[in-house]
Amino acid sequence: MRRRMLFSTLVVAVIAVLLLGLPLGALTYTTIHTQSTSQLQQEADIIAAEVDDELEDQSTVNLERLTEVHPGRHIEIELARSGEVLQAGGWEYDPGAPDAPPSLRATSTSRAGNVITVWRDTQRLQESILNAWAGIASLSLLAIGVAVGLAMLQARRLTLPLVDLAATAERLGSGVATPWGHRYGISEADRVAEVLDRSAERIAGLIATERHFATDASHQLRTPLTALSMRLEEIIAEADKPEVVREEGEAALAQTERLVETVESLLGRARKSQNPEAKVVELDEVLERFVAEWRPILRAEGRDVELAGERGLRAAVAPTDLTQIMATLVDNARKHGAGTVTVRTVQGGGSVRVEVSDEGPGIPEDLSGRIFEREVTGGNGTGLGLALARHIAESEGARVELIQARPTTFALFLPPGGGQTSSPV
Repeated sequence: MRRRMLFSTLVVAVIAVLLLGLPLGALTYTTIHTQSTSQLQQEADIIAAEVDDELEDQSTVNLERLTEVHPGRHIEIELARSGEVLQAGGWEYDPGAPDAPPSLRATSTSRAGNVITVWRDTQRLQESILNAWAGIASLSLLAIGVAVGLAMLQARRLTLPLVDLAATAERLGSGVATPWGHRYGISEADRVAEVLDRSAERIAGLIATERHFATDASHQLRTPLTALSMRLEEIIAEADKPEVVREEGEAALAQTERLVETVESLLGRARKSQNPEAKVVELDEVLERFVAEWRPILRAEGRDVELAGERGLRAAVAPTDLTQIMATLVDNARKHGAGTVTVRTVQGGGSVRVEVSDEGPGIPEDLSGRIFEREVTGGNGTGLGLALARHIAESEGARVELIQARPTTFALFLPPGGGQTSSPV
């Protein structure tokens, strides 16, 4: 592209110079030739007047003076009275010779009828014309050089953005999705750069979403899989008791169904194609089932989980999301807390609050302000659970807050379901 631009600019410059230079050269030739001829004619007229004066005063012509005054001329004076031809001037020239050099001639007839003819050599005239043409040619070459230089600068200015944009596209194709941010002062190239930067941001968002999904899915699926494993172990341990096996099998099946719902919820949120539909749920039913599923896990570690607070509360929330958030809070209490984990329901302040607390030492002061940031943890955890729980809650129009650091108490604030009657446990 750069070569084509340079070649096209050179062709245009040469054509422009020819279109201007050739007429200018012809005009220069005509002008110099006309000026020289006019000047020679004026000299002939002056010599004719001088000859008449000298003949009238002295009856003779001072040829030596004419030779001194006009060194580069050949002058012939044809006297009207006698027909005699006199010659003067500092240039010896024979007009009738076949090899006579090129010359200009001017003829003037005086008042007395004397005919004066003046010749001059055209060598100086030709030198003047050649010098003028050389100046025109020099200016033409300078114009072409300037045009080529400007073309090179412009071609570089136009092609470098294309090279840079190609490199940016190559970076995007190789997976480097950081916006380049370069602008070039060319509106078309800047628009392409803006589109590529927006594409890089979208690709970075998609990559981050996929990465978050992988980490969130692994985190959220760990606890249901643990519960499911324990149910299966109970089935194996009670294989000689059909009723227990049946009960544990049904519980494992229910756990498996909730595990499938969790996977679908995570996939939908990662793809941003759907969010679980919020609906009014009876908190007692959901939380009792949830506590029943977690109790074996905590008891296996010598701990327990209890459900307390007001009964008969309703909240507008997707059951799958509520289960995921509660599982994160209880699992956090299991990993980082101690003693009995208490799940308490409270209504007040225009919302329904579900609190999760334990009897552990609490959260260090240096972590309490950053506990919901990703990859921030006070132990050996991943630091993803609380951040994901807050993200899920915000997508439901709810929120998760740390309301007490010692002992650790998290609260899930839910929109009220309406039409509910509460009674204390």
